[in-house]
Amino acid sequence: MPVLNETRHPAEFILSEANGERSRGAGTINDPANFVAGTILKSSGGGVYTVAADATAADAIAIYGGATTGAGTSVKVAVLMRDAEVNGNALTYFAGATQANKDAIAALLAANHIIVRN
Repeated sequence: MPVLNETRHPAEFILSEANGERSRGAGTINDPANFVAGTILKSSGGGVYTVAADATAADAIAIYGGATTGAGTSVKVAVLMRDAEVNGNALTYFAGATQANKDAIAALLAANHIIVRN
């Protein structure tokens, strides 16, 4: 039998969020990239987001679902912006992120009332 590898589900990293859609917002990703659910993003301004390449993004935010963009294209995405709890083990951090980096990102997320649980 063939082996099937299941990818991460769009909201798998969310443990709880505010009623309705208060925890979520909309954003645009312009950079050519492939994002999985739970990727840590940072704002480029004007509702545009990129992958957080370090632990100093003052507005760290988590992408709600996966997205793929190509050169010269953009995609609208839902992002988890505030008032939520997330599973830190299901978040996608930048390559080479250390535990200290993950702790720093958790503190940045907490500033937006997104609590990281492990």
